[in-house]
Amino acid sequence: MVSLQTPVCDFGWKAPDFSLLGVDGKTYSLADVRGPKGTVVMFICNHCPYVKAIRQRLVNDLKELRTLGVYAVGINANDPTDYPEDSFENMQTVAKEFDFPFPYLIDPTQSTAKAYGAVCTPDFFGFNANLELQYRGRFDESRKETAPQSTRDLFNAMKRIAETGQGPREQIPSIGCSIKWIGAS
Repeated sequence: MVSLQTPVCDFGWKAPDFSLLGVDGKTYSLADVRGPKGTVVMFICNHCPYVKAIRQRLVNDLKELRTLGVYAVGINANDPTDYPEDSFENMQTVAKEFDFPFPYLIDPTQSTAKAYGAVCTPDFFGFNANLELQYRGRFDESRKETAPQSTRDLFNAMKRIAETGQGPREQIPSIGCSIKWIGAS
């Protein structure tokens, strides 16, 4: 497990489209998951301890953000060959267990992760209503251990984006496990 940090936010960068299969058997594009006030595109997986530490709080925050017009999508780009916990079947199990309020999609060719420049799980991309990047930061200050009293960085940024169209200028990078690229060992 390699711990990586995400790059700084490239304000105004446009969200690339995708067409990926969800755990519900439907295929989703960016237009299908786009929120009227903002969209969170996040690269997550099942096995990463950084994702596991925030999973329930992430679900709660995304349910609340949905009421503000901010929708989300989770994308798993990990190669399940060496990480069977990240298989499509296990994605279905985790999505059901945690009642994901967002489509959970598999990126088997990793082309979407590459188009976004995703580097780790979790990796958050917060877009405004025009699908312009306004946030590329952490969920909160917790790491692999749950820190329930932490600041809600992603939530607060996306709430601000929903209200103003602009993300905070000060952002702290997300940190997590490296994406498990096909053919990498």
